[in-house]
Amino acid sequence: MTIRSITTDTEALTITVIADFPVPPRRLWDAYVDPRQLERFWGPPAWSATFMRHDVRPGGRSEYHMTGPDGEQSGGYWEFLDVNRPYSFEVEDGFAHADGTSNDDLPAIRTVFTFEESTLGALLTVTSYFNSAAEIDQLLEMGMLEGTREAMEQMDAVVTDEATYSGAHIAHLQRLDDTTVRVTRMIRAPIDQVWRAHHEPELVRQWMIGPDGWVMVTCELPQQVGDPYRYEWETDNGTDRFGFTGELLESAPPHREVTTESMLGISGPATTNALNLIEVTHGTLLTTVITYPSTELRDVVLDTGMVAGMEDSYSRLESIIVNS
Repeated sequence: MTIRSITTDTEALTITVIADFPVPPRRLWDAYVDPRQLERFWGPPAWSATFMRHDVRPGGRSEYHMTGPDGEQSGGYWEFLDVNRPYSFEVEDGFAHADGTSNDDLPAIRTVFTFEESTLGALLTVTSYFNSAAEIDQLLEMGMLEGTREAMEQMDAVVTDEATYSGAHIAHLQRLDDTTVRVTRMIRAPIDQVWRAHHEPELVRQWMIGPDGWVMVTCELPQQVGDPYRYEWETDNGTDRFGFTGELLESAPPHREVTTESMLGISGPATTNALNLIEVTHGTLLTTVITYPSTELRDVVLDTGMVAGMEDSYSRLESIIVNS
């Protein structure tokens, strides 16, 4: 990575960072829209980033926090104002409270990221637009430029690591905090087809069945926000039936869907499942962020082999789409 310039313009109220990277622009784009990769370089090395939500679409929102060396945390958010895949995106970039809500006591700025070809590979331009010179001074005093430089110095190791994030990568589990996990999977298919495979019962029945030997016997899908849904499975010989039910809380086709989930016959608080889809070089990046009501329940569910079952299903989903 070569930083060409960092320019502060007090008349235009902007700070612009321009840097070259030894990869195609599309590879740089993928690193920003994949939360696993973004977490490896967003923020200085001593402050690790965790994206609890990363919804890259116009009107979408990302929420993250950075954890310092002594465990202290600083939160932030992006509200996506415009997304022109894979060339640019524009966000309102602000600070956030611990619950992810905006912290209006600190400045929120408009920032535009652009990705272009350069003689070295990709040219990244990041322009931040401020409301006043006082805001510029405030964020400079908070170490904005030093943090930006240190963050970018970590990017080469991420964007040149193509194999880790290739289309052949299997379902990947990350524990985001005591009650929240993220499962990520690349699906080698267009985003519209992946969304369709989640919302047409005849397709859902073909792939959402986990390990071999099980069949989905009930597939009742919601049509609009507020509707319930119900899934049930049993073994090939008709035994060990179990299932889940819940409610559709949010839907933004073909990018995002949020539901609750409770196991049939089990009382207690539900989990919240947030599905996000984003188009990347190898197809569609699928992320599911699951928030459990307790650490104990999280651990019990993970110990059932949940992620392995999800990988079996996603592999089947991919095969169905590719061969259809």
